[in-house]
Amino acid sequence: MTNELNPFDALEERLQARKTEYDTMPIPDMAASQAVKTGIRQASRQRKTKLRWLTSSISAVALILLFTGCIRVSPAFASFVEQLPGMEGVVDLIRQDKGLMMAIDQSLLQKVGITDEQDGGSVTVEGIITDDSRMVIFYKMKGMKDTEQFNYDVDLLDGNGKHLPVGLSYSAPHADGEDQVHENLIDVFFTNESSPPDVLTVVFTSRNQNNPGVWKVTMPVDKNLTKGMMKVIPVNQTLIIEGQHIQVKQATMYPTRLVLDVQLDPNNTKKIFGLSDLQLVDEQGRAWKTNTSIGEDTRSIYFESMYFSKPKKLTLQGSGFSGLDKKELEFSLNLNTHEITGGPSGLRMLGSKVEGKDLIVDFSVPDSMENSFVFSFSKVKDSTGQSYETPGASWSSGHGKDQNHTTVSITIEKGAKLQGDLQMQIATYPSKTHSPFSLEIPVHP
Repeated sequence: MTNELNPFDALEERLQARKTEYDTMPIPDMAASQAVKTGIRQASRQRKTKLRWLTSSISAVALILLFTGCIRVSPAFASFVEQLPGMEGVVDLIRQDKGLMMAIDQSLLQKVGITDEQDGGSVTVEGIITDDSRMVIFYKMKGMKDTEQFNYDVDLLDGNGKHLPVGLSYSAPHADGEDQVHENLIDVFFTNESSPPDVLTVVFTSRNQNNPGVWKVTMPVDKNLTKGMMKVIPVNQTLIIEGQHIQVKQATMYPTRLVLDVQLDPNNTKKIFGLSDLQLVDEQGRAWKTNTSIGEDTRSIYFESMYFSKPKKLTLQGSGFSGLDKKELEFSLNLNTHEITGGPSGLRMLGSKVEGKDLIVDFSVPDSMENSFVFSFSKVKDSTGQSYETPGASWSSGHGKDQNHTTVSITIEKGAKLQGDLQMQIATYPSKTHSPFSLEIPVHP
């Protein structure tokens, strides 16, 4: 081995050490959402609104903290890591996304390296990569007090200090080493109403009342790095899966991801939450995966980007879909008797408890949450018609000795005094229909 490769060997040795640390990191058996919290926010100019993400499993989100596979790096990727000293902890977060890896290999990373320090705690934005569809912000926290209990909100502002109408996700802190360093990324997606700003401010606000603080990092955004890098691929074909019609309208390819736009037929008898095991396969057999879709009947599905691999053909493949008959989406629940009228077969209420101003309702679901959708609600109303928010849910496999069911705990915000009947509408449910499908998408040069 020549001396020329020694720097890469040294880098791999550091990455391997990080792999060992992450592999031995404990994850609680209870809902993975307790181990990794994902912050999701969609802003508008007038007010903040909730953004519904149709993701696969919360447990899949937890896995982004674990190193998997062998540690091998290309020279361009090694250069990326060396540009962001001390950021090796996010390497495998990126390695999960082939499209992002390719974009970095094409030198599309913008180095930032700006720090804000408050009361001994600091936040550094190390770098960003962005196109017209997505932005990934690499950051590092250091010296935060009580890091294991520390949590925070993230907000993005433009050059005028206005909130950006974007969706974003990030994970809860995990301190690493004696220096209490937390390294991670913020994944941002732009809607039709938004685009990367010329100047970006990232605001981190502590949720910990005992250790309050606000950290702000402002930086210019070099949009010329990916200017004009967008390719629209018309499709206009219809998938028919178990009698349900899904029109695949078009695919838009960006350096950081591919966006597939679909339209669900409003006359479908089932509410489709998502397509199962969805992937795009190119002519060489390489699979490009997805784990997120946004929207209801009109929906955008996000895949890893194959922009720089220049495929000649793509095949959309899946194993079926997750969904419920539309007539099963709504049901009534009596909190006193635990009786459920309507809804999916096998759903049971186990009990409830009050926590502060909230009501926690426990359900038994005859399905597994693994690699599926969680049980969640879009509407909850009491007998007077008043609506309640359900911002959180946690789950654990099995109920007593019955491992064929999943226990799901739903938080009804400000519902501590609720009694009697509730009207509930299901947003997602872990039911699956197995029906493999494929659809060829020609990619013209």
